[in-house]
Amino acid sequence: QVQLVESGGGLVQAGGSLRLSCAASGRTFSSAAMGWFRQAPGKNREFVAGVNWSGSNTYYADSVKGRFTISRDNAKNTVYLQMNSLKPKDTAVYYCAASATFIATPRDPSDFGSWGQGTQVTVSS
Repeated sequence: QVQLVESGGGLVQAGGSLRLSCAASGRTFSSAAMGWFRQAPGKNREFVAGVNWSGSNTYYADSVKGRFTISRDNAKNTVYLQMNSLKPKDTAVYYCAASATFIATPRDPSDFGSWGQGTQVTVSS
């Protein structure tokens, strides 16, 4: 089991940037694919970005491709989400998650076994 704590959320104007961090504890972090998800009020949790265990493979939802960048530092047990050119529709609670499967590029929430508590991102117009 991996314990996850997100930070870096906040209020930003449209067009601005934020960097989310997710600090992990647990021996399995460096071998797990990691993902970022978000959930807006009244909507289902949706996949945002993922990274494989080594950081060599990243993948994104179409809605954030070209604006968001996921990365990880296994020496620091941390995964990051750099968010640029933010839009009001990016407003949501953002969660990081650790994969519980051997799928190379997991995207479905059911593929992830550990979740953080979430951090609020609000983008004003």
